[in-house]
Formats: sequence, structure tokens, C-alpha cells
Amino acid sequence: MLIGSICQYFLTATVASSEAHRAHLSPIVLGLFEFEDAIVPVPTVSIQTGFLLFMYARYSSFMPQSEEKPSQVHILILSSWRSGSSFVGQLFSQHPNVFYLMEPAWHVWVKMYQNSAKVLHMAVRDLVRSVFLCDMSVFDAYMPWKRNLSDLFQWAASRALCSAPACDSFQRTDITSELACKTLCGRYPFSKVEEACKTYSHVVIKEVRFFDLKVLYPLLTDPSLNLKIIHLVRDPRAVVKSREQSVKALARDNGIVLSTNGTKVEDSKYKVMQEVCRSHVQIYETAALKPPNFLKDRYLMVRFEDLVRDPLSEISEMYKFADLSLTPRLKSWVYNITHGQGPGKKKEAFKITSRDAVSVSQAWRNVLSFEKVKKIQEVCKGAINILGYQLVDSEKEQRDLTLDLVLPRRHNQFSWSSFNPKH
Repeated sequence: MLIGSICQYFLTATVASSEAHRAHLSPIVLGLFEFEDAIVPVPTVSIQTGFLLFMYARYSSFMPQSEEKPSQVHILILSSWRSGSSFVGQLFSQHPNVFYLMEPAWHVWVKMYQNSAKVLHMAVRDLVRSVFLCDMSVFDAYMPWKRNLSDLFQWAASRALCSAPACDSFQRTDITSELACKTLCGRYPFSKVEEACKTYSHVVIKEVRFFDLKVLYPLLTDPSLNLKIIHLVRDPRAVVKSREQSVKALARDNGIVLSTNGTKVEDSKYKVMQEVCRSHVQIYETAALKPPNFLKDRYLMVRFEDLVRDPLSEISEMYKFADLSLTPRLKSWVYNITHGQGPGKKKEAFKITSRDAVSVSQAWRNVLSFEKVKKIQEVCKGAINILGYQLVDSEKEQRDLTLDLVLPRRHNQFSWSSFNPKH
């Protein structure tokens, strides 16, 4: 009760709006209030203490009371920036049985940008869990009290928020576009998010803000969730090429990854890429080398390059893993979206448009200098090797597109059929 009271006090203080109310707040709470309004810098420890108390109380109050298997299936698409995760997210979002949100933890990082990614893991995990359970009150700590669908980050990327019951303009079986959705659905109340979520058999979240698989163990062992993880990876050299199209947009997130206390970073020395590559290796090795029993049939690693080379086969595998069926309409949409012209324009970096998907995956070989590729290979050598990509030793090898740098899936790669857990 005491923790709950303290947390409620912090939350109330955060959303206070009048100067009169400010005058009665304690110094620590006032610090939290001013941090959220971006008025003056405040000690990070004060913010973290109050916020983590709030997170602890939320998680404690949500602890499941029964072992009954949940009716919904929960899928976490776990990836990193510029790795094709928006595309994979849309493969699920457009399915009529899926409620999908794209990077809801963006709201956590925006509010708490002075902290490190590691410190924010707990808050991100709490938000993801609440969304999986269709409890959208978790956003109260990060968003205005009076809010619409359009206040949610990348809301229009969710077909579920563009169709009934969230919005009356489209049917669930429609393939929706962000532009049409923004035009017709943005003014619906935020309460529609929770209402819609509860009507779907599958809840899918795409996130790029987890750097350690063990952080997700509490969710994987939570009996109120039926969680499966799709770990999407991409050749780090291709990731860098894509990141260079979005330097300014990624600067704040880079600062959080590198723990710069709120300073934006452009990552010219690939320190962020080093952390991203390290996290992919850690996640894969945790799941593949010594996996705990509760990961059985709950982890699937997907390479972006395999996906774009054989979309229907890879999508069918992901859908089977998620207990979904591929509809004829979705098959047609997938073909069209992966067989456009060229790799796409710079202004489309964060948009899902029709492109030549194979051309997208190979573009780095023509665009990046060999000197730059060598630096990337130095900081990401472990990830390149373990995820099944080939290093290049010369510019000639890099430019020779007949030389396949995506290695066949190794027979010794992890599969549950060959794993005998110790009891």
C-alpha cells in the first residue's frame, strides 16, 4: 500500500498543470514535474527513483492469480533500427486477426531520454506487458490525459487502429495505408485502442528497445501471457547504409544507447552499431546455446535477407510459428510490396512502400565505400559471423554481386528438435 501511495503521488504530480499545484509539491516531485515539461535539468536519480517505484507497483499489482492459459497469442518482433522490422511488422499488422503496435516504448524513451537503455529496460518491459494484456492505462505516465488515436506513436501503421471498432472507415480484411488512415481515423478517442485490442486473437508488438533477452524472462514465464519472440536480424553493413538515410531521426535514440545523459549522437564512429551488434549476438546466443526450458518453441530467428529472397516461404514460417494463416489477399499484397522498382527514396526511409526488396538488401555493396565497410566489419565481426554473413576482404569482393554474402543456414544452427534440456 505504501509503495502504491508513493507511486500514485508521483503520477499525480507528473500530470499536474497549474502553478498553484506546483507550489505544494515536494522538491523531488517538482523535479519530476519540471523534467516532463522540459523546463530545467534535474537529477536523473530523482526521476529514476520515483519512476521505478511506479513501475514496481504496476508490475506487482498485475501479477497473475491463476495458471489458466491466456486466450490471446502474444508476439514480440525483437529487432533494431533499420533492420526491416517495420516491413515485418506490416506483415502481421495487415492480418485480420492481429492487433499490432509499432514501437510503443518510443513513449518511454521520449519521456526518460536522460537515462540509459539499460535503466529503461524495466519501464519498457512493463509497458510492453501492459499492451499485450490490452491495458492501455500504462500510457497515462507518458501521454496527455486527453488524447486521441493520433497521439500514439506510429498509430497509423496499425491496421487494427484503422478499422472497426477503433475506426469505422475500413474493414478488418482491408489492406490499409498510413495516409488513408491518418486522414480518416486520427480523431477517434484513445480509448478505442484498448477496446480494439480486446477483440483480437493475436497481439503483436514490434520493438527495437530491448538489448538483452534475459530482460524478457519475466514475460516469457508469466502465465497471463502466451509470448513468442521473433528475432529479426540484418547484415550490419546494410543496416549502416540504411541508418545513413536517417541520421538526425536516430540521434536521440543513439544518445540513450550510449548513455550520454540526453545528448544527441550521430554515431560517426559506429559505437551504436557496436552495441546493436553485441545485443544481437547476446540474444541469439542466449536463445541458441543454453536456452532455458521456457524458451522451447517460443523463439524464432529470421534474417531479413532470407525474407526478401523468398518472402512467401519465410512469411509462412513466421505465421506458422505465430499460429496464423496466410490469406490470398495477404499473398497478393506481399508480392506487390516486395516487387516494386528500385530500393526506395531517402524520404521513404521510415515508410512501407513498394520496392525491389532484393535490391534493398544489396544496396550497401554499391553505396558504401570499402573503407567504411572495413570499419563496420571490425566493430560487428562477431555478429556478421554468428548470424551467417560473409566478410569481404577487398572492394572487388564487395562490388561483385555474383558473390553471395548471405551464407546458407547452417545445419548446426539451433533447433529445438536437437535440444535436450536438463531438468
